[in-house]
Formats: sequence, C-alpha cells, structure tokens
Amino acid sequence: MNKTVLALLLVTGAGAGAAAVLVATGQIALPDLVSGKSGVDDPAPAEVPAAKPLPDDDAAYMAFDQGQYLTALSLAERRAALGDPQAHTLVARIYEGGLGVGKDDITAARWYARAAELGDIPAMLAIGNMLAEGRGIGKDRVAAAAMYEKAAATGDPLANYNLGLLFLKGDGKPENPHRAAKHIQYAAEKNIAQAQYDLAALYQKGVGVEADAIAAATWMSKAARQGLVSAQYEYAVMLMRGFGLKEDESKAIPFLQTAAENGIAGAQNRLAWIHQEGAGGVPKDPAEAAKWRLIAKAGGVADEKLDLLVDALPDSQKKSAQKAAQEWQDKQLTLR
Repeated sequence: MNKTVLALLLVTGAGAGAAAVLVATGQIALPDLVSGKSGVDDPAPAEVPAAKPLPDDDAAYMAFDQGQYLTALSLAERRAALGDPQAHTLVARIYEGGLGVGKDDITAARWYARAAELGDIPAMLAIGNMLAEGRGIGKDRVAAAAMYEKAAATGDPLANYNLGLLFLKGDGKPENPHRAAKHIQYAAEKNIAQAQYDLAALYQKGVGVEADAIAAATWMSKAARQGLVSAQYEYAVMLMRGFGLKEDESKAIPFLQTAAENGIAGAQNRLAWIHQEGAGGVPKDPAEAAKWRLIAKAGGVADEKLDLLVDALPDSQKKSAQKAAQEWQDKQLTLR
C-alpha cells in the first residue's frame, strides 16, 4: 500500500478553480526555494526529520489494504504506543474516513497532530489541511501555513504548492507573489498537475513572474497531458488562439473533446461551434453542434447566435439533437 495520505487541497489556486485531490509524495532535497538564497527575505523553515518507513509487510497496513479496519486500528495503535509516526497517521486516517469506526475528525486531528510532531510528512499535510478548513480543530491559517512550511522544507511537492498558494493570497503568510511563484514552480517541476496549471496562469497574468506566453502555454500543456480537465480546456483555447504557440485547431480538438466530455461547459460550447463550422478537419455537422449547444446551455453558457442556428434546424434534426443531449446528460448522472 502507498503509505502516504490523500490530501485534499483546501485553498483555491491561481487558475480557474480546478480542484485537486493529490497524493503527498517524496522527500526531495529542496534547492534554494526556501533556503534564503533565492533573494526572498522570509526565514528558512526548520527542517523536519524524515519518518522511518514501516516495512512493506507491516501487519497494520496489510489489514488496512484488506478492508479489515478494526484490526488495522488495533495494530496501528500498538505501534503508535511505541512512538511510530506512520502508525499515528494510519490511526488518524481510519478515524477521518470513518473506516470501521464512526467518522471522528476531532480524534483524527489529534492523531495527525501527534504524527506531525513525530516527523511524518503526510500527517503535516493532513493536519495543515484540517487547520486551514477548521475541520476537527480550530481554523487557523497561520498554523496551517506552518505545517505546510515544515513539510515543504523536506522538499515535498504538495506542501510547496499549498504554501505557495497561501503566499499568493496573503492568507496565513504575508502576501508575496514572487515567493508564491517559486513554491508553485517547484511543485510544477515535480509534476503536480494543479501546480502546473496555476503556474501557467501566473505566467499568463505576469503575477510573481514576468509575463511569458510561451511559458504559460508550456506549463498548461504539461497539466493538460496529465489529464487535468480544466487545463485541457485552457490549452485547447491557447491552441485555437495561437497564444504562446502556433495556432492549430486540429491539435486543439482532442483536448476540447475531452474537456467537453468531462463536463466543462465552455468546452462544450466551443465544440458546438467546431461542429457547426466544420473547423479543424472536423466535418460540418449541425445536429452534433446542436447537441453540444444544448448541453452547454444547460451548463449555464449563453450564446444567442448559436441558439438561433439551432432553432433554425429542421424539426427532425432538433429532436435528434435533444435526444442525444438528454442521453449524454443521463449518462453523466450514472457516472457520479
């Protein structure tokens, strides 16, 4: 089992609100990012000793993997009594998830806090998130930032990303766009897709970095190719407009299609226009255009011009498009 903890990101990124559930990973030496050598005045955070990993055949984790949560809890509590940091984190995970026991965020926060004190990096991220949200413990963004900073000092990519977002917003940390950009870029370079998306937004807007359309397109491309749906839409738009790269509708369409299929209303409406006009090598198909327009309209996108084109279709094509749109929407409900 991967012994890290899934960390729900609780702070809003610089981009267009794409949420992320990311895995806290790695203990990578942090190069100059928070060491004081980067020209930033903030003091370097204290380093956190690496938690000693449990053996791969650890009985508590084996029980957890098999869904034997009460057994895992009992075994983990015994290991925790011996001061094992990861055992504390496993106990917290069980209470946080309500796995075999009643969901108890207060108890989970207490166990995560102790695991963090003992040096477990995923626990630092987890208690940082709980502090940021005020879940199971009093809301305290300053304390959350401190937890992220400790984990970031070990080189953890997700911790750097979360910390960068707090610097960006001036929330729990003094507002410092340049410091924010450094942390976010570090995470982006370690393949955190949401960080790549937000770094692209920073380059596009010139926040914390010099505005650079090529860099914006490059980082958006990386996030899109990792499957981040919001990035796929934004990258498709960049390709269609030639922002930071050569205009290429044919390359944009697969990203646009994927984003549309995943519920991005703006992508759905743009895809409707692609089918309406027969752009990018896609055959002109007014019925398919009407289908995607109806889906986008249901998602809240206004487009009077395209609505008029749909209304002008023969009744048979309109009924076919309405049926196809309804089938698509019904399918999405079954996938939730």
